[in-house]
Amino acid sequence: MPPTITITVKLFAAYQEAYGVSELILDFPPETSVRSVLDYIIAEHPQLTKWGDVTRLGINLKFADAETILQQGDEVVLIPPVSGG
Repeated sequence: MPPTITITVKLFAAYQEAYGVSELILDFPPETSVRSVLDYIIAEHPQLTKWGDVTRLGINLKFADAETILQQGDEVVLIPPVSGG
């Protein structure tokens, strides 16, 4: 079995509504980028496609570039734009 890393994905707004939970524990191959995680989430729930290009990405409580490579145990946050005030 190929090696994997385990990450936590925190879901907010539309992402949380689509999955019905506030976080996921997922395994990915080493050298996976945070963008690949977002692509995986959208592939599972295609109605989220409209949020893909406007979602802020975070790793371990810091905003991150989409190409940032994840490490074992990282916490990824997907934050779509929210309306209201």
